[in-house]
Amino acid sequence: MSDDETVEADGGTASQPEGVGEERVEEHPLEWDEPANNDLSPGERDSVSQRAEKYDDRKLVTGQAKYTADYEERYPDLAYAAVVRSEIPHGRVTDIDTSAAEAMDGVAAVLTPDSDAVPDAKYTSAGQSYPEPSPWDMHVLNEHVRYVGDPVAAVAAEDAETARAAADAVDVSYEAYDYVTDPEAAFDADAPQLFGEDEVENEIVGHDYDRNRMASIEGELGDPESALDGDDVHVHETEWETIRQSHANVEKHTSLAYCNEDDRHVLVTSTQVPNHTRRQLAHLFDIPIRDIRVKKPRVGGGFGGKQAMVVEPIPLALSLEIDRPVLYEATREEEFYAMRSRHPMKVRAKTAVTDDGDIAAIDIYALSNTGAYGSHGMTVAGNVGSKPLPLYSKVPNVHFEADIVHTNTPQTGAMRGYGAPQGTLALEGHLDEVARDLDLDPVEFRQRHYMEVGDLDEIAGMMGGEGAERRIRSCGLDECIERGKAAIGWDDVEQPEEDHLHRGVGMALSAQGTGVAGDELGAAQLMMNEDGSFHLQVGGVDIGTGADTAFLQIAAEVLGCDEEQIVVRSSDTDVTPFDYGAYASSTTYISGMAVKKAAEDARERILEWGAKLLDEPVADLDTGDGTVYSEETGDSVTLEDIGYEAAYGDEEREHILGKGTHCTEESPPPFAAQFVDVTVNEETGEFDVHKLVVAVDCGVAINPGMAEGQVEGANHMSYELAVSEGITLDEAGRAEVSDFDEYHLPSATETPPIESILVETHEPTGPFGAKSVAEVPTNTVPPALSNAVRDAVGVRIREMPITAEKIRAKLDEREH
Repeated sequence: MSDDETVEADGGTASQPEGVGEERVEEHPLEWDEPANNDLSPGERDSVSQRAEKYDDRKLVTGQAKYTADYEERYPDLAYAAVVRSEIPHGRVTDIDTSAAEAMDGVAAVLTPDSDAVPDAKYTSAGQSYPEPSPWDMHVLNEHVRYVGDPVAAVAAEDAETARAAADAVDVSYEAYDYVTDPEAAFDADAPQLFGEDEVENEIVGHDYDRNRMASIEGELGDPESALDGDDVHVHETEWETIRQSHANVEKHTSLAYCNEDDRHVLVTSTQVPNHTRRQLAHLFDIPIRDIRVKKPRVGGGFGGKQAMVVEPIPLALSLEIDRPVLYEATREEEFYAMRSRHPMKVRAKTAVTDDGDIAAIDIYALSNTGAYGSHGMTVAGNVGSKPLPLYSKVPNVHFEADIVHTNTPQTGAMRGYGAPQGTLALEGHLDEVARDLDLDPVEFRQRHYMEVGDLDEIAGMMGGEGAERRIRSCGLDECIERGKAAIGWDDVEQPEEDHLHRGVGMALSAQGTGVAGDELGAAQLMMNEDGSFHLQVGGVDIGTGADTAFLQIAAEVLGCDEEQIVVRSSDTDVTPFDYGAYASSTTYISGMAVKKAAEDARERILEWGAKLLDEPVADLDTGDGTVYSEETGDSVTLEDIGYEAAYGDEEREHILGKGTHCTEESPPPFAAQFVDVTVNEETGEFDVHKLVVAVDCGVAINPGMAEGQVEGANHMSYELAVSEGITLDEAGRAEVSDFDEYHLPSATETPPIESILVETHEPTGPFGAKSVAEVPTNTVPPALSNAVRDAVGVRIREMPITAEKIRAKLDEREH
């Protein structure tokens, strides 16, 4: 950006630059043309900001809610699927002997890569927008296998046990290749190469398959190289490492496929992305989109692991082969080695800081291990920089670079936080270390540089795409810090009486996005019934987050009725409008705004009918308490009266409908301040985390109770990222985890108390001032705990997980 384009913020009001010749239009104005009904004070809100009961709570706790596997009861001719997976990390299938499996009683079909029902097309499993920003490097069944777990054959049988036994009976012969599991070794010239010529379509920027590099990305602001080479700065450099984390969904990846009476293919499936899945299946199987229907029932957890078409092609191929409904439910063991996980990464942080404590430059480099395939590889790595770095929008020189490499290890993918946890660990741990090295207060050091209302976030825009430049119109970081410090007792840390115990506190900040700027779409429609109730059809996807409830509260606020008067139907591609799906913290912001627009559209017609019945002008009317009422005369008519009159009236009749679609170039960041209180045993390295406090600025919380639940769930996942081993692999890249006992997700008794604090601001671009809440608290515990341990005993743990053994080893190093 040139000097004459620079916009200055002056205490909350952006001043327009003096253009030459004519006044230029500011591309990112601070002032937002916000509808009056969007900025309601707390006293004016009837449904929004209320702790309404979650729409599906009673069904969930009574067992009435239907998940994909529950649909098996509806299909008496249902067959069950099992998958044969590679037992070697790298090689080529030379023969598949299916004779023993096919001879078993109850086996309906055995598919191999050569079967007619199995498509040969390449695709990506990533459930992302189109054109897809992930390479097409996968096949449904593989001859060239790249990790222990690659699917090579599939079976359908009369029951799940027979299907599993038949899969075990399939005899696969391989030509084994050398393999590589270390991401740094994968770069070597003599390292085994995972992809040969013509094995990838839709290649991504920076790819170099000779070096196993799927993509490379880079962005720069200012002149970081000169700033880091300056004579008047202190240069600090640290390196951090994160684990391979499982989504640990309670409901496994499950999908049921059948062909209906109209010769159309129906997928009932546990997914976050019904419309993306429909498009991907159409591409893969060469079936018109109109002939595929994807229905999402209740979903028992996604966290990004179901932002992908992971299992759907298997039952569809088998149903095509045997012309029967087929259900495939992954085993718990498959969940850990053949589904998806968080990308393990090494991240290097480097800064140049002046004697006065000003950060002159930040340089972040990430090496991301994408595993055998590249779904979500580039976009996740991009977020390592584009999410945390904008926190420090006043730093003039910034550089970010990432390499995404293939190894013969299980597939990675989207996961809550989507790259931000890895970047936040490196940046927030690094800045804490810099502050302590320079004898600066870690909080004040951050406050000198962090984002404020009115700032133009150029760092998020330096790599383009999702990270487009944005004006910050809401920011509650100051309040998050002050309330978090008070809750953790930051200024009143009392040391234990025992000499070998030391107590410390640590903190970290985080920012995320709210949707993907310029790259998403949500839609909704609202139908009024003759009794004044409504049916809301929305493409947005509730995966257990409470999105359906938030949609109801938004619609009820606009219509002036109780949520109970609205029935919601979501996520069925035959019935509900198009939506990109549940990811990128977009659901309330994007789909919720579409719901608000649909409700406003319907409300306009309701007011017109109210004007007829009350014989008053529309301008004098409002909605509330299930009525249309006159602010001038006090007269009113119920929504029920309007519904019946519109449907059965003597004169003009109308089915009152509303529709709304929403896409935006905006992606306002929510913010979080994390605090951790820990006591460390200096003799053993054992530590006891007393409390986690996380204060979150999510704009206006549509449902504060659900928002707090999201914050606590995200913080628990973040705590797991800090202290658990994750999915460990053996030397051949084989997962050493097969169930929850071995994975060791922290239980309720092993998790410290979590105090969540909602800091309410108002984001003018969001529905009723809302922005996202569910991802930003996922990013912060690892750096805050690392900082707290450093505060307690003076040693730094940079490789996750943080364990007593690592602390003890660092203490030993210090003593010698």
